[in-house]
Amino acid sequence: MTNGHCLCGAVTFETTAEPQGACACHCGQCRRQSGHVWASAYVPKDALRITGDVRWYAASADAKRGFCPTCGSFLFWAADAEDTISFALGAIDNPTGLKMTRHIFVADKGDYYDISDGLPQDAHS
Repeated sequence: MTNGHCLCGAVTFETTAEPQGACACHCGQCRRQSGHVWASAYVPKDALRITGDVRWYAASADAKRGFCPTCGSFLFWAADAEDTISFALGAIDNPTGLKMTRHIFVADKGDYYDISDGLPQDAHS
C-alpha cells in the first residue's frame, strides 16, 4: 500500500497498485508550480483513491494538475488521453520503496543546477 497526503492533511491518497516510472520532471510548468523539480510516479487512474477536495488546473489542452485548495500542495498530474495518474513522490509516506529511474524535460531545466546522478535524461519526455 502506498499512502500520501498534502501538507495540511486535507487531501489524502492511497493505492495498492505498484507505482511505476519514478522520475524527476524539469519542465517549466513543474518547476514553477513546485518551486524546483517535480518528482512523481504513476499508477492506473482507477487504482488511486483520493479523499478530500482536489482542485484541478488545466495546465495545457492535454493534461491537468491537481492540488489541495487549502495548503496549495501540488499532488497530481494526469494526461487526458492516458489511463494513468501521477502523484508527487514528496507527498507519500515513508518508506516508499521507490527509486528514481530518469529525468524528463531536461531541455527546460533551470540553469541554476546540474543533474549529476547518472540516471537517464530525456530532453522532452
